[in-house]
Amino acid sequence: MVISIRPWIEIGTSEKQEASVDSVWRQPATEGVVLSADPYAVMGPTDGGKGASARSGGGEEISPERQAARAKSDYHLPVLMDEVLTALRPGSEKWIFDGTLGGGGHSEALLRAGASVIACDQDLEAIVYASARLAVFGERFSAVHANFGSIDRILSESGVGAVDGILLDLGVSSRHLDAAERGFSFQKDGPLDMRMNFTEGRSAADLVNEEDEAELARIFWEFGEERASRKIARAIVTAREKQPFTRTLELAGLIASVLPRGGAKHPATRVFQALRIAVNEELVRLNEALAKSIDCLKPGGALAVITFHSLEDRIVKQFMRRHSEKTIDRPEWPAPKPNPEYFFDLPGRKPIAPSVEEQKANPRARSAKLRVAVRV
Repeated sequence: MVISIRPWIEIGTSEKQEASVDSVWRQPATEGVVLSADPYAVMGPTDGGKGASARSGGGEEISPERQAARAKSDYHLPVLMDEVLTALRPGSEKWIFDGTLGGGGHSEALLRAGASVIACDQDLEAIVYASARLAVFGERFSAVHANFGSIDRILSESGVGAVDGILLDLGVSSRHLDAAERGFSFQKDGPLDMRMNFTEGRSAADLVNEEDEAELARIFWEFGEERASRKIARAIVTAREKQPFTRTLELAGLIASVLPRGGAKHPATRVFQALRIAVNEELVRLNEALAKSIDCLKPGGALAVITFHSLEDRIVKQFMRRHSEKTIDRPEWPAPKPNPEYFFDLPGRKPIAPSVEEQKANPRARSAKLRVAVRV
């Protein structure tokens, strides 16, 4: 068995990292070779924990069910699973692109339904983890270290071409929030990082310590819809003159000292969201992927996008609406005209929300919305 991981140099994976990943994950799963589902088995242990494995050190096979249970409990619990399967209609002879592999939960369900999956994730940790977990599916599954904004190139270089379905599960995973060392949480102390792809780019600390007051205020307002954006930006600039921000709780504490806490939401919620979006250029990549999905889907193929906040949901909603109108009209026109950008039909105009049962089982699913469009 060979687990295929193909990091892309252009997104910042160094030759040294590429070689280190390949040396472990491209070799056959034979006796004495441990394929660990612990992401730190390759990236370097931080807490000494041991993950589940496709084959234990003693050669004992670990069942897919055990791997799935471990992944669901320890890494990320995928949302709207039944609704995604209904939208994408996976089956044999179908290819699905999972643009947000994460812990592999959605991909596993699609594979078990008979589809083949080509997936990507900009988080190398997720690629290593999910590839070990899904190795049991052999050549029906492959993963690429890349951002979904490069969907056209991923499919072209894989030889798959157009696919029967595209899934984008946006936002941050439970793993990112729970792992303090990744720097996404304002409730746990960790480095102020927030990079999905920790092999490249500027961190949240870089932005907070280097951008001027006006740019910080813009980021907080535009990406976090934070009404106190200017006040917070001013406080940050003043505080960093004495000491730069390096830890999550340092920044969260400053924001809490500036804003009174009202209700259950932490005062730093919107600022942390804004920084994460800015660091990872999330809305830019989303727009790229949506535009490219038109040419990457076969006729009848479905585009399924799960959003978690109003900014990304607005982009998806407007994209699907613009490309699902058969005709367009202007006040100065004598009659409506065919829409040259009509590419999709919408099964429903309203987004699909998690059931009450799912929200109770997974409170983080409460804000999820699924929108679906079918290629004509």
